[in-house]
Amino acid sequence: MDRKNIPFFKYNTIIVGTGAAGYNAALALWKLGQREIAMVTEGRLMGTSRNTGSDKQTYYKLTLCGQEPDSVGQMARDLFEGGCVDGDLALAEAAGSLRAFFHLVDIGVPFPFNQSGGYVGYKTDHDPLSRGTSVGPLTSRYMTECLERQVQERGVPVFDGYQAVRILTEGEGGEKRACGILALNKRECADARKRYAVFSAENVIWATGGEAGMYQSSVYPFGQTGGMGVALEAGAVAKNLTESQFGIASVKFRWNLSGTFQQCIPRYVSLDEKGGDEREFLREFFDTPRQLVTATFLKGYQWPFDPRKVSDFGSSLIDLLVYQETVLRGRRVYLDFTRNPSALEAGGCFSLEHLAGEARAYLENCGALQNTPYLRLKHMNPAAIEVYGSHGIDISREYLEIALCAQHNNGGIACGQWWESSIRHLFAVGEVNGSHGVYRPGGSALNAGQVGGLRAAQYIAANYPGLPPGREEFMQFHGKEVEEEIRFGEGALKPGTEKIDVGEELSRLRRRMTQYGASIRSAGGLKTAIQENRAQWEALAECHRISAPGELKDLYKLRQLLVSQFVYLQAMMDYDENVGISRGSYLVYHPQGTLPNSRLGEEFRNITKETDTATLQEISYDKASESCHIWWRPVRPIPEENNWFENVWKNYRENAIIR
Repeated sequence: MDRKNIPFFKYNTIIVGTGAAGYNAALALWKLGQREIAMVTEGRLMGTSRNTGSDKQTYYKLTLCGQEPDSVGQMARDLFEGGCVDGDLALAEAAGSLRAFFHLVDIGVPFPFNQSGGYVGYKTDHDPLSRGTSVGPLTSRYMTECLERQVQERGVPVFDGYQAVRILTEGEGGEKRACGILALNKRECADARKRYAVFSAENVIWATGGEAGMYQSSVYPFGQTGGMGVALEAGAVAKNLTESQFGIASVKFRWNLSGTFQQCIPRYVSLDEKGGDEREFLREFFDTPRQLVTATFLKGYQWPFDPRKVSDFGSSLIDLLVYQETVLRGRRVYLDFTRNPSALEAGGCFSLEHLAGEARAYLENCGALQNTPYLRLKHMNPAAIEVYGSHGIDISREYLEIALCAQHNNGGIACGQWWESSIRHLFAVGEVNGSHGVYRPGGSALNAGQVGGLRAAQYIAANYPGLPPGREEFMQFHGKEVEEEIRFGEGALKPGTEKIDVGEELSRLRRRMTQYGASIRSAGGLKTAIQENRAQWEALAECHRISAPGELKDLYKLRQLLVSQFVYLQAMMDYDENVGISRGSYLVYHPQGTLPNSRLGEEFRNITKETDTATLQEISYDKASESCHIWWRPVRPIPEENNWFENVWKNYRENAIIR
């Protein structure tokens, strides 16, 4: 491809990703007067925001109803106390909460309010008040669709079907800055003249979501891959990559099985590879039927796996047992809503004998004492059943296959208080931004994505409003980077007998991460995973020839996922060597630890205790040496702001706030 003829576009800002965070950033920029913007997306209808949910998907915001006192400062402290959280980001997310929430209300997201106009809430995970709200199972989809309509009405260009494969940069170290992106035009892969497109940009907003493509067992939608590897290859610093959330989810149609899916107390069963040898595998690990029933019920409230909730027959023991059956024993695990677990039956009939305490009170108060889990779920939450019905799954008749799945990465690209990364002019918003720490309130990620998009837009409008260079000047500086990628693509399409099976290579990568780098980790497993990753990377360097141009998109995914997997695994290994304590949503094997259940195998021996969450881990990847640099630093404290009105007003009038 001649650099003079490659499709070329220039804008002030390119937003990569069309989820709720990306759309909000684009809309905020437009409202702030910046018209030279465009969105680039691998697929407009793909991604997590549009295609994920749970029985009641939560949006977290400042309390807006009732008698409970709340404040920006209190919400910031609660976010900060999640551990390994930078205080300036926590304060910004709290301070921007109401503006972001009411913006969504104003554009049509139907959050419920009472007769007085108060927006009602409920208590969610790690939430001391009642800051959670919801519009049902599809909260983030409503958000995305409403934001998308606003962007479409304003005529913002959306380059649909363009996969960002490289962030183009200039400078080194602290002077490095983003200058645009190179994208693969997925619809034109067979045409060498149209295969790639260059986007020259003064700013790049990276809104690519979580690194879902690394995992085999995942509740991320199939259309979500992530773009962390591309940002890491560009040199962006990341933080808290060890911190992710995992939980029980369905795998045929990927969906969180929290809330009423567990509170109706379904039956957990496993089958062998041939579909036989059915077992209620939980029973052998609980001393009494009451313990089993209670743990199942509490899994609805306590959905994310938490190693602190495994001992004493806690709800997260179920997560470990699901992992054991699927990953270690090679069996398939299902939820059966058609029959009660044996702990809830006596003489073949539904019995309340072992239903006690909170579980019994909840079901009685809900009037949900029907004879089967399906009928109880239908009574409490018919919309949850409809979600599966809309995807051709009838849980009144068939078992629902499940696994312990990757759900959310709390870590991500490290950014400052205006969501700018270590690479100037590169902003990370949404899940790809690492603003969260060890624990976070349920729904806080949706708030963070909206606030982050607004703050990135504010900073760009105030500080980086210009236009980038045109084709000739741009290619003079970045032609070598562009040509390097073109050669990679051309090399993949050269004739030859030796070819790689990209699909199988991606499957190998994903199986590795689920086995060694997900919710259950050990030094030995991580070492094995890193060795396998490097061997696969070296093999790709030797041969990356593919069968058809249409496979280029997956080849680029394989390449960037190998980078991100390597960096994540290195971060986990460093954590094991320096901390080695189970926390958050993962268990770390420790030979001096204890078994949380005497019937569990040695691989689950671990230590759960408080860790030093006043320091956090950061990591960067050096493309030239193919190595990582890791360091630990104190978290940034919550700023002690001078909020004397006249002083702030003066700074605001003099444009001294956004800098």
